[in-house]
Formats: sequence, structure tokens, C-alpha cells
Amino acid sequence: MDLRNRVFLLAGALLVCGVARSQAPDYGVGHPATQTEISTWDIVISPDGKELPPGRGTSKEGAAIYRVKCAGCHGADGYSKNHAPTLIQSKTARSSEGVVPCLQPCVNDANTLAVNAPYATIIWDYINRGMPLGKEGTLKADEVYSLSAFLLFRNNVIREDEVMTDKTLPAVKMPNAKGFSIPVWKHGTPRLPGYPF
Repeated sequence: MDLRNRVFLLAGALLVCGVARSQAPDYGVGHPATQTEISTWDIVISPDGKELPPGRGTSKEGAAIYRVKCAGCHGADGYSKNHAPTLIQSKTARSSEGVVPCLQPCVNDANTLAVNAPYATIIWDYINRGMPLGKEGTLKADEVYSLSAFLLFRNNVIREDEVMTDKTLPAVKMPNAKGFSIPVWKHGTPRLPGYPF
């Protein structure tokens, strides 16, 4: 095919695409997202924590925040018979008798996040995105660092005097760092037990 035919073919393809685009329905709803709008939703925190904001927090500061903003759902001790997931492993094994079922997927003594997450940044990310329930995104970075420190300390992962920051949190050696594996998922099956999607 000579150059003239290639140019003609390319021009024809561009014309067809332009006509198709101009005939696409315009519902008059929405607008292209701005970079600012995109950045407000770009909140993923990777295992190395490079996306963590500046801030700091200690377990003692986290304990005070926990009492006010978390204990109502998770219990004063972090493992009471509440509907919310267990956050702190209990000192003794509890029988399942009389335990109120928690929201699915159930997080209990056998799989608390602060013990089973492979990276400490997962704890920060989860608290930052999803807590407190109904008021998601209202915690300041320092509060999230403090709550992360509190949960890590109460689950015997860090010392009480350790300060969690954007530099120290990713360096925490998690107990399950080497034991974590991504679950096998097959197309058409629920992604999490109890979830229909």
C-alpha cells in the first residue's frame, strides 16, 4: 500500500471515530475529574508507606482517642461482646457461648488485624479510610498514628514508648509478615465469606 492510500485510510478512520464520538449520548451529568478531585480519592497506602502523610502518635495518646472514638463499637477492652470486629486479642481464650456475632467478615481473637496484617501500614490505611463508622475520613493523621500505635502495643507488636510516624510505622516488623498469603479467588465466587459480590 502506497503512502497516499495509508494517509487516506488513516483520515477515514479518524473521521469515523469523530462521527461516533459526536453521536455518543451526552446526558449533561458530571464533568471530567480535576487533578484535585483525583488526588482526594488517591489515598492508597503501600507497604513501604511512601504515601503516608507527616504525623506522629504514641500508644498513650491512642488510648485516649480509642476511649472516645472507638470503644463504643469495639468495646473498652477491644474484644468485648460487640458487633464490631475484635481489635485487641484477649489475654485468655474466650468460649464462643454467648458471643454476639460480629459484622462479616468477622475479625476475632484468631485473626485480629494488628497481629495478622503483613504490614503495619495496612492498619493505618484501614483506620484512615474507614473509621469511625459513619464518620469516615474525620480523623487527623496524628490521631490515626496514635490509634495505630495503641493497637500495635496492645497486641504486643511494639513497645508502649515507641512513636509511630511516617518513617517508623512502615518499619514495624509484623508477626505475620512471612505467613501472609493472598487468598485464591475464582471468578464467579464471592470475594469474601458472607459477601455476595
